[in-house]
Parts: sequence; C-alpha cells; structure tokens
Amino acid sequence: MKSTSYSERVLDHFRNPRNVGTLDKDDPHVAYGRVGNPTCGDIMEMFIRIEDDKITDAKFRTFGCGSAIATTSMTTEMVVGMDLDEAMKVTRQDVADELDGLPPIKMHCSNLAADALHDAIKSYRKGRGEHVEEEETDAKAAPACVIGQDGFLDKGVFLSVDNPEAFRDMRTLVIHSGDESVDAAIELTDVTDRVILLTPENEIVTTDELVVELQNSSVKILYESRLLEIRGEDEVERVLIHNIDEDEEYELFVDAVLIIE
Repeated sequence: MKSTSYSERVLDHFRNPRNVGTLDKDDPHVAYGRVGNPTCGDIMEMFIRIEDDKITDAKFRTFGCGSAIATTSMTTEMVVGMDLDEAMKVTRQDVADELDGLPPIKMHCSNLAADALHDAIKSYRKGRGEHVEEEETDAKAAPACVIGQDGFLDKGVFLSVDNPEAFRDMRTLVIHSGDESVDAAIELTDVTDRVILLTPENEIVTTDELVVELQNSSVKILYESRLLEIRGEDEVERVLIHNIDEDEEYELFVDAVLIIE
C-alpha cells in the first residue's frame, strides 16, 4: 500500500491486523455476520462474543484489499466493550474516521466492516426471538459496487449475453461471478478473440467440464483482481482494475464489460 494514498493508521492495521480469527459459531454467546460482494472481491466475516448484552470479544476474517483488512481490524477494536445498541450505531464513516480517512474509491466497496458487525448483531437478536427491523435502503443513495456500471448500461456494459454478435471483435472484460460467467466468457470466444475473465480469487472454481473448456479456450484470466471503475466518454473505453495481491491499480482498455450478477 502506498503511504501517499493511505493514512499511517490504515497502513498499520493492514500490516498488523488485530483480532484475526474466528469464534465458535455454535456457542450461543457468539454471533456471526458476513457481507460483501464477490464481484468486487471484498468479503468480510465478523464474529462477536456477547455477554449481558455487551460485546466482550471480536474476531474477523476478510478476503480483499488492504483497506478491507484495515477497516475490519479497526472495527473489532472499536466495538469490544460496547453494548449492542451502541454497536448498531457504528457507521462506515465512524470506522473511516478512526483510521484517519480512506480514499473515496475505497469507501463504498472496501469499507463494509460496520455492515458485517450489524449483520452479526441482527442474527444474534433474531436467534433470541427478538423483533429486528430491517433498515430501508435507498437504491439511488447506495453506490453500485463498480463505479460507472449504471451509467454505461447499454453503452458497453452488459448484464447478460442475449446477442453474442453485439460483442463481435470487441475487447471484452467478463467479471467472474460463477459458472454462468465462465460459460459466457467461453461462448464469446466464438465472436472475439479478446476475452478477459477477471476474478478476485487465485483460481477459477467451476465444474470439471468448464475447467477443461476454459483451459482449451483463448480466454485470458486475470487472477486476484477486481473491477473498481468503468470509464469513457459516451461509451465504455477503459476500466480501472485493482490488483489485490500487489494492492496496485491500473487501467485496461476495453470495449465491453459483462457483469452477470
């Protein structure tokens, strides 16, 4: 991580994360929460121990970039000693403030630790038979995981392959989101030899049949990567990619982006 982009507290929690691990989910005093989006590449798991309505211990597991690790680490430190009502009031902004700030592009996808915490508390309360009000979300206010996704719909961003001919000779980026996306990437090689399959994982986990087809295809795979932003003027021209392993960002020129959710 670059110190020019991240605060020293973010760097510290990334390099020396606190409270990494798990708690026994079968323990009635332990609550578990999980949030994230595999398309973005950040998954957070939060484990909290609750005694007399207070959080006495917190652990986490996170798959994602340095910011995701840092925010989850910080959240576990913040909430120990809080009662559940206090912990439910912890926001993403509170976590970012405790870390002395985050780059704006990291706020909406990598800063989900508070959401994982809230998910754990709700699960605990539901398990005790308590009524839990679900928070209403404003679809317009909540940013899409990929910046620019909505703005470029029908302008180079596709959510399905209804007409493969629409991709002919296009530099096409396919976001790995399961077997359907792998199958689509392979199918598109019939109309273009420039197909890239992007995944946050270090391998593509799919059916044995698709593994063989993928290996025998011209699909190029970008491992341990996530799509941050789609860019262009009137249509898709390039994308911003985050290399999770190196924690670096770079642009890639493409004509189409396929996101099958």
